[in-house]
Amino acid sequence: MKQIILALMALAMLTTTASAKKKTVMQAWPDGTVMDAWFQQDGRIDVATLGRQYVLTEYGVTAGSNEVQTQQIQAVIDRCAQEGGGVIVVPTGTFKSGALFFRQGTHLHLAEGGTLLGSDRIIDFPILMTRIEGETCKYFAALVNADGLDGFTITGKGTIDGNGLQYWQEFWIRRQWNPQCTNKDAQRPRLTYVSNSKNVTIQDVHLINSPFWTNHVYKSDHVRYLNCYIYAPIHNIFAPEPKRGAPSSDAIDIDACTDVVVRGCYMNVNDDAVVLKGGKGTWADKDETNGPCERILIEDCHYGIVHGCLTLGSESLHDRNIILRRCHADLVNRVLWLKMRPDTPQHYEYVLVEDITGQCERFLFIHPWTQFFKPQQRDDMPMSRCNNITMRRIQVEAKTKFDVKTSDKYVLEDFTLDGEVMTFE
Repeated sequence: MKQIILALMALAMLTTTASAKKKTVMQAWPDGTVMDAWFQQDGRIDVATLGRQYVLTEYGVTAGSNEVQTQQIQAVIDRCAQEGGGVIVVPTGTFKSGALFFRQGTHLHLAEGGTLLGSDRIIDFPILMTRIEGETCKYFAALVNADGLDGFTITGKGTIDGNGLQYWQEFWIRRQWNPQCTNKDAQRPRLTYVSNSKNVTIQDVHLINSPFWTNHVYKSDHVRYLNCYIYAPIHNIFAPEPKRGAPSSDAIDIDACTDVVVRGCYMNVNDDAVVLKGGKGTWADKDETNGPCERILIEDCHYGIVHGCLTLGSESLHDRNIILRRCHADLVNRVLWLKMRPDTPQHYEYVLVEDITGQCERFLFIHPWTQFFKPQQRDDMPMSRCNNITMRRIQVEAKTKFDVKTSDKYVLEDFTLDGEVMTFE
């Protein structure tokens, strides 16, 4: 009996040790460094702990009005900040607004059945110094703006609706008139823009119909997107061509950020889903407003139709320690898309894609990116490269598994699929 007990104890110790090792592996970044415990936290925001609640209708803001009530809503935000902080509550009903600017200590909560509806007039979104398409420049504010904040949150099961139809129509008409029309040529606001902030959580909300990018986070750290529903139409029957939907409606653009989690989100947009950015141009690596993306974890997400589940570029410099895992794709164009700009020094390294299910046109896609780029002479131009890209346990039905083009402008090395080294010619 004693021998049996000792054997069972030894077996239990082996099982525990194996589990601990497995857990350690799950908590490591692709380069082997330990993943901070923050990434494993399941703690969700309880709006009741965020302070006094400022319900819009209790401060003179009218539900269901066609009036653009930017000034009235901004006044509630400012009052909340002046009185020590709290939560701006969008109750049941629809409230139309232009650009709103949240202050330190203020939060946004959208009650179920409540909608913050963006104005369809660009005049309601002021021009200011901001960040767009890999550049720091003057452009239009977003509908919801948070700059330099610590602990900002957006919560609730309500909706932020960008009301994008007229912006999409205007873009496609411009593109029809001028095929070289860029995103910046068509004046469109983003849905949310978080910059220079930390400890940010966007949780449970519906983020839909953005005129341009849906969520943009810049130069921020410890940012979480939890269980969000992010949607923009793929088809738009009112556009010049029926197949055209909401142009450049990226779900989440992560721009020169560290420590970001995207967990349990649904994403269906007429462009890429999670996109890493950081700068573009021949001397982009010398510009202090640009920067790397590091320690980005995307897990347990569901993709409807998107151009790319995880896209690095086209406005990226250095992306390191990126994980995409345990996600399902209904019918996406690409799962992992590495955009290589010939005019920008780029380095994508230590990327892990694992446990992906569903369907796609192409699983891995690497091509030179030549849309709207401006190559210039630089004698010390670094060679761009992608290295230590790991893919494993992939159960995706793909028409084309690997669509990869090599170039004398970049190096592809240390790609593995289920432990097997991949080579490209």
